Amino acid sequence: SSGINAEYGGGKDSTYTIHQCVSAGHEIVALAHLHPPPQRDELDSYMYQTVGHNVVQFVSRALGVKLFEREISGAPIAQELGYKRTENDEVEDLFELLSEIKKETECTAVCSGAIFSTYQKNRVEEVCERLGLISIAPLWEREQEALLQEMIDNHLEIRIIKVASIGLDKSHVGKHAVELLTHFKGINKKFGFNVCGEGGEFESLVTDCPLFAYKIQIDSSEKVCHSHDDMAPVWYERFNSVSLVEKTGLKDLNLKDRLDLFVRGGC
Repeated sequence: SSGINAEYGGGKDSTYTIHQCVSAGHEIVALAHLHPPPQRDELDSYMYQTVGHNVVQFVSRALGVKLFEREISGAPIAQELGYKRTENDEVEDLFELLSEIKKETECTAVCSGAIFSTYQKNRVEEVCERLGLISIAPLWEREQEALLQEMIDNHLEIRIIKVASIGLDKSHVGKHAVELLTHFKGINKKFGFNVCGEGGEFESLVTDCPLFAYKIQIDSSEKVCHSHDDMAPVWYERFNSVSLVEKTGLKDLNLKDRLDLFVRGGC
């Protein structure tokens, strides 16, 4: 069981990655979260999910895992598929954050939620190599429709918090993946839509799952238009007020015991 640090954005892929790692017997010792500068909800980052960034601290408390955060100061400068160390690139923010976590924890590996972005996977691997850490991507090249269904079957409550695709609009923001699965499959057949949102079609926030000792309750939010495109308008959800609702009998258990309880049908 190695100490693993999760490169975490609050969405379904990074949350289910933690689920998979815990299931495989790994211990999660830290969450690494890169967030946009103050007064910015959303950065067009090629690497990190930034919408919903102010909810990640609540997810950290729900998981009971220490959160390490850093502001994104770089930009996607090196845009080739492969990556070599590049000054002021946003990848260097990840390097700095993981360096700090490595110094402060027993972390030996980094898990990330890449499914088929070779661009992202290459960058996480390059940073890990520099730091002597192992890069783990348990969802890599999984079939997307089956994977999303598996997440739902494993009781991940997946809220859609950003849309940027033909076939999606303001009305889909704030809905849950379980309600939209049939629609996703339909627009996949029509337009080749990625059912897991791997092409940036949507972003998500997990508000509950078997690993959480608290459910994340959205008390107040608003829908914001990022760009008025006729074909694929970009809308996202801004969270103004969030609270935690305690689930019975989980907060004193470690992640593995919470998952075991779920598998045995205890919650």
